[in-house]
Amino acid sequence: MTSTLTPGGIGSTPVPPGPPQTPRARSPRSPKPGAMRRAEARTGMGLIAPTVIIVIAVVVLPILWSISLAFQKVRLINLRSASVFGDYVLDNFVNVVTAPGFVDTIVTTLVYSILGTASSIALGLVAALALRKKFRGRGFVRSAMLLPYVAPVVAVAFVWQTMLSPQFGFVNYWGERLLGWSDPIAFLSEKTNEVSLFGLVIPVPTALITVIAFEAWRQFPFAFLFLTARLQAIPGSLEEAARVDGATVSQRFRYIVWPQLLPTIAVLAVLRFIWTFTSFDDIYLLTGGGAGTEVISVRVYQFLTGRGDIGLASAQALVIAIVLAVLVGVYLKFFGKREDDFS
Repeated sequence: MTSTLTPGGIGSTPVPPGPPQTPRARSPRSPKPGAMRRAEARTGMGLIAPTVIIVIAVVVLPILWSISLAFQKVRLINLRSASVFGDYVLDNFVNVVTAPGFVDTIVTTLVYSILGTASSIALGLVAALALRKKFRGRGFVRSAMLLPYVAPVVAVAFVWQTMLSPQFGFVNYWGERLLGWSDPIAFLSEKTNEVSLFGLVIPVPTALITVIAFEAWRQFPFAFLFLTARLQAIPGSLEEAARVDGATVSQRFRYIVWPQLLPTIAVLAVLRFIWTFTSFDDIYLLTGGGAGTEVISVRVYQFLTGRGDIGLASAQALVIAIVLAVLVGVYLKFFGKREDDFS
């Protein structure tokens, strides 16, 4: 029995005895933040180590080896004797720059890359806008749009060669009967073809325009996929409000749809330009680089197989990389900030 003070006065209140107190067990010490960070760093390095090793073995080392070969006089017959610590000279780069047709090849590559990129994106934009609204069979039509992109390039190139053949191609067949062509056109073997326009005779690069059309047809589904996904992400309330305010179709596209698509188109332009600039299989399968369609990648292949000069081909490939890096750097310098403003 113990006595306690209560608000009302002094009184005695019985308080039951509590359980015997035991000493508290000490909690284990938590690891220090520095030790945790080091453990996480070791775990992260262990996870990415296989990827880093593969990238170094498959990408970095071949690039360094190609750069080393570009500064050496190496041919197929003495490739085994080539080493990283060989005799480095600049003769390969001098021969590449001073070789006949180097400037023409650069110009042809730029024309092919710029027009091929622009036309493929334009076709993809038109297809995405045309298939924007729902209708019966839209899914099938969208799937059919991907056929040029997923089909093997060898197969589609053979189809185009057959279709454009001056002997048995149906393009020349219907051109002579419907369009009044006097002679069949060799689309893939004629360098130029004169066209009369308003009394002026204009030379048209037939083969180059044909391979650009093939590039646009084959690559537009890539732009179509990106632009379709971006169009579906545009809120419908924006266009509905503009429609209520009396905006026309062209005004809605110019002030609502186009600003939303511009960042995606900018990314597509950079990617497609890089891939088209280094494209090889399309032109080589269609024309073999003849009739004014020799681009830099085809020229590298001819240096490698025709002459067997590995050093010269490596130097030409390095020139491609430098030119491409400069062009992309200029593009990002002058147009990259403008595109970020729209995003």
